[in-house]
Amino acid sequence: MSAAWIPTLCLGVCLLLLPGPMGSEGAAPIAITCFTRGLDIRKEKADVLCPGGCPLEEFSVYGNIVYASVSSICGAAVHRGVISNSGGPVRVYSLPGRENYSSVDANGIQSQMLSRWSTSFTVTKGKSSTQEATGQAVSTAHPPTGKRLKKTPEKKTGNKDCKADIAFLIDGSFNIGQRRFNLQKNFVGKVALMLGIGTEGPHVGLVQASEHPKIEFYLKNFTSAKDVLFAIKEVGFRGGNSNTGKALKHTAQKFFTVDAGVRKGIPKVVVVFIDGWPSDDIEEAGIVAREFGVNVFIVSVAKPIPEELGMVQDVSFVDKAVCRNNGFFSYHMPNWFGTTKYVKPLVQKLCTHEQMMCSKTCYNSVNIAFLIDGSSSVGDSNFRLMLEFVSNIAKTFEISDIGAKIAAVQFTYDQHMEFSFTDYNTKENVLAVIRNIRYMSGGTATGEAISFTVRNVFGPIRESPNKNFLVIVTDGQSYDDVQGPAAAAHDAGITIFSVGVAWAPLDDLKDMASKPKESHAFFTREFTGLEPIVSDVIRGICRDFLESQQ
Repeated sequence: MSAAWIPTLCLGVCLLLLPGPMGSEGAAPIAITCFTRGLDIRKEKADVLCPGGCPLEEFSVYGNIVYASVSSICGAAVHRGVISNSGGPVRVYSLPGRENYSSVDANGIQSQMLSRWSTSFTVTKGKSSTQEATGQAVSTAHPPTGKRLKKTPEKKTGNKDCKADIAFLIDGSFNIGQRRFNLQKNFVGKVALMLGIGTEGPHVGLVQASEHPKIEFYLKNFTSAKDVLFAIKEVGFRGGNSNTGKALKHTAQKFFTVDAGVRKGIPKVVVVFIDGWPSDDIEEAGIVAREFGVNVFIVSVAKPIPEELGMVQDVSFVDKAVCRNNGFFSYHMPNWFGTTKYVKPLVQKLCTHEQMMCSKTCYNSVNIAFLIDGSSSVGDSNFRLMLEFVSNIAKTFEISDIGAKIAAVQFTYDQHMEFSFTDYNTKENVLAVIRNIRYMSGGTATGEAISFTVRNVFGPIRESPNKNFLVIVTDGQSYDDVQGPAAAAHDAGITIFSVGVAWAPLDDLKDMASKPKESHAFFTREFTGLEPIVSDVIRGICRDFLESQQ
């Protein structure tokens, strides 16, 4: 059996039969089938070649940007827009497992929701041959026969697949000492080199945490790896206490400015190196960083031993300081010796562009109020399906005191505030309260319910930086006018999604919905039809949020 036609016969496990190391540096991409899954590749990074003509309707894809590893690699790549259905090279990066893989319709593929999976992956455009990201462009052109190829000046465009503005926040305290400080600088230099610094690639700067933070150099100062390495080498040891929280706050507020070289639309990342533990409050500094749109990434070295734990203010400081405590935004090394093997895995994380956009996203920067029809035509069992619909939308968002906010109002002829935006600030509490909402039963006055919600739910949070959304779920015709109250809500900056069931008139749904009406109004004949609308509403909220940021 020849290697040329193996891929067309095997499903999923064909990689085990192919010759050569998977995705080895300098090797050509390995051919896979339409149905090879992420879990079939046991590499942190691999270059593969997807065939053309894969049946889009048969792809099994779970998630968006980050895919559960049970997904088809080629399906994920088409869904992501990395390749078309004609196939092509794809680079696959393995990631930790996660919860709540979202369902998104993109590029002809409807991905599916998945509550949890043990491993994940993401995909980017692949190359015909792989190379380490060193900031140097490699030419694949052959010189004319018999002629000598002239050496052209190196264009330091950098690694375009790793666009990020990165601040390295290093530990310069007496806690780390001069010797380990030098080892730390050496490690940071290796990371900077592999990132592929360049004009169109990542830009980096350096801040030293000690008694008082010091910005050693800014993003705009150097655009080549060589210059950055020299600048890092020249940084002197300052000493003092390891006031990491103070330095992180200073970095978020003073380092990431337009004057200092920040680029629009590119992730802002601060990589915090902590030797042992911080001597001040790092959680509050992490909150400040997120408010400034900065992704906090912590590299911890030499965890405190049991005898030292009493000196640590908060043993869970890493989880509380990072951008998102899902395991992606933290990295641990046992000590500063023999750290070369940790360079590449860290760079792979920092170059996962989509993951680094977690500060100020639609998932953590929105206020969503649900207006739930409790009229007698609904019935108790269908009312439970309404609450399940509300829960499935709410649980997708990152609910916290500084993140997304959820509120709910039930209405008949009267209105009942089930809970406001400020009542609960954890996802667990919000979902528990939604489950326990009691069915009221009565008439249907949707217009007055909208006015009540605008006044009593959105009114108290006028100064909130989050974008406001109202999701109305109703099963029948309103006894009062809905167009006027809805227009007032739109004027107040509230985006309305109307979801109708059974006897809800389409005219009412369109009158309430924001423009464009066709993407903000939904209808289903049966209450069981609410489930597939969940992903439509979530996708619509994220779309509207992104448009508001441009």
